[in-house]
Amino acid sequence: MARGAITDVDASDIGEHLEAIAEGDRVVTHFFESHLAGYRGWRWAVTVTRVPRSRHVTVCETVLLPGPDALMAPGWVPWNERLQPGDLGVGDLMPTAPDDERLAQGYVLSDDPAVEEVSWELGLGRSRVMSREGRIETAQRWYEGEAGPEAPISTAAPRNARCGTCGFYLPLAGTLRAMFGVCGNLYAPDDSRAVSADHGCGAHSEALLGTAEQPVEELPTIYDDTEVEAVAVSRGHGSVEDEEPAEDYGHS
Repeated sequence: MARGAITDVDASDIGEHLEAIAEGDRVVTHFFESHLAGYRGWRWAVTVTRVPRSRHVTVCETVLLPGPDALMAPGWVPWNERLQPGDLGVGDLMPTAPDDERLAQGYVLSDDPAVEEVSWELGLGRSRVMSREGRIETAQRWYEGEAGPEAPISTAAPRNARCGTCGFYLPLAGTLRAMFGVCGNLYAPDDSRAVSADHGCGAHSEALLGTAEQPVEELPTIYDDTEVEAVAVSRGHGSVEDEEPAEDYGHS
């Protein structure tokens, strides 16, 4: 009876009976294997019951449910958790959460309470700035990434060619000033990017300092015309044989 209650599909889409589970008093759910295309591991579930002192069975519901090894779509993830660095394109708008822990009110930018009291001027400043947690997270991400000292281009550069001693290094303002700056060298791979002070590359401003350019010594060209050396030259066969008389050219 439970098998016959599955009427939404062909009989060939219903497989063997798998198990029966008692849901309660006189309530049982029968599970059948599903052969529907695209539903691997799913099972037909038919719940039946009967009233007390009755032999008449009633079908409560039929439904297709996933089994333990069912093929299912990935769980839904909110957009703000799916977004990755680099996903934001031209014209895209990404709203910032009001409770973003990376941000704090502009008048609490300083960690010094004495400075906080005089840091806010009416009509000036930003409504929110990066919080201490946000700055620490940013500094750690930059330092451990391509802008830090362990980047391949940095480890391959001379040890004394560090950004903190480069003339093209523009230190940041604020609490990150001692640790990070922006590269201003047009020819450097990190031009216009934030780099750590101990980052480095081959475009350091002092890379050629103290290395005088050595003039190239040009040797004079020598022609030895004091001796004549006979050189045998092989000649291929021409159109006139050597044994034939010379042809008259009509002049002396």
